[in-house]
Amino acid sequence: MARQTQQRAAILKALVAADRPLSPGEILAHAQRLSPRLGIATVYRNVRRLVLDGELVEVQLPGAPPRYEVARKGHHHHFHCRICDRVFEVEGCPGPLTGLAPDGFFVEAHEIVLYGLCRECAA
Repeated sequence: MARQTQQRAAILKALVAADRPLSPGEILAHAQRLSPRLGIATVYRNVRRLVLDGELVEVQLPGAPPRYEVARKGHHHHFHCRICDRVFEVEGCPGPLTGLAPDGFFVEAHEIVLYGLCRECAA
C-alpha cells in the first residue's frame, strides 16, 4: 500500500463526495478544490495506484474512456447521460440473466448500462 499524500486524499475525497463514477478530468476538477496545485499527471498516477491497492475500481462503458469509483460498493449498474456525459450509479439489478445465454453457455457476470438524459439535462 502506498503512503497517503495530500493529493491522494483529495482524489479519494472527491470520489466519495461525488458518489458516482468520475473520469480523470472530473476527478481533477473536484480534487483541485482541496489541492489547488494538483495536476492531471498526478491524478492518473494516483488513480492507477488506488486501483492496484483495491481502493478504486475502473468503470468501463462501451465506447467511452474509463471512469473510476470507490471500491466495495457491491453489485450495481450505471446510467450514462448522452448530453453531459456524466455517469451515475443505478441501484438494483434485474437479477440473474442466465436464461438469456445460448444453450451450453455459462454466464459469469453481467453489466447493464442505461443511456438517456440525466435529471439536469432533461430539465
